Amino acid sequence: MKTKMKIILASAFSVVLAGSSVIALSANSQVFAATDTTQTSAPQDKPAKPKPRQGEAGKPGDPRVNGHNPPPHNRDGVDCLGQEEGAPPTTPANSAPSTGEATSGITNPSTYSVVISGGLTTDPQDKGRPVVLIAAALGVPTEVFREAFSGVTPSGLDSQPSHELAQRNKAALMKVLGPYGITNERLDEVSNFYRYNGSRTATWQKTSATATAIVTEGVVTGVTITNPGAGYSSTPTVTITGPTGTVTAKAVVTYTQDFKTNGSITSITLD
Repeated sequence: MKTKMKIILASAFSVVLAGSSVIALSANSQVFAATDTTQTSAPQDKPAKPKPRQGEAGKPGDPRVNGHNPPPHNRDGVDCLGQEEGAPPTTPANSAPSTGEATSGITNPSTYSVVISGGLTTDPQDKGRPVVLIAAALGVPTEVFREAFSGVTPSGLDSQPSHELAQRNKAALMKVLGPYGITNERLDEVSNFYRYNGSRTATWQKTSATATAIVTEGVVTGVTITNPGAGYSSTPTVTITGPTGTVTAKAVVTYTQDFKTNGSITSITLD
């Protein structure tokens, strides 16, 4: 009986030893499998996530649309219309102003007209003669020519003086004007240039002046003379008319010995 028990115990011990070997072998095999690199291929790097291309949506929560900032909003909260998707908003830097429209707050001066009228009035004592122009062209004061003309006998508006009357009148004029260096030829030249037929309301030779308005922020701020004119015997009236109303201005007339500038406008100022 004791011998059988020994045999059983020995067998059980052998089974335990055999199981332990199997467990050890199994554990060693796992270690070997984990550390053996000759039987497995090298691990590959994880491919990088591609970046979104232009036109693709951004990350969640990104306010951009198709890779661009959203179009601006009007102050009233309505989105701008007519804006192509993905295109930059139009600004004054890349857009040209319309032709004929005001820019930088300056109103188009072409909508304002400048009219220069009158300026052909003569002193009543001169009976329609442009004495101020004649005296200036001769280079003498107006009162000097009036004194010289006081000895002249006019022939009338509709008739020419006789030869004898013309000679007497010429002598009367030269008596006063001669001491001022006026020659007979110069007196004839000036008298012929400013001769006119008063009965037909004709005037002496003249050139009309022209000007343009200077307009800033819809307000007339000045006048630019484009042609000073000539032959004005008195101060003309200057009127500027535009969308905002009518403005008057004052002209200054200058007298010289040159027919081209005698009685010309040298400046215009607003009233």
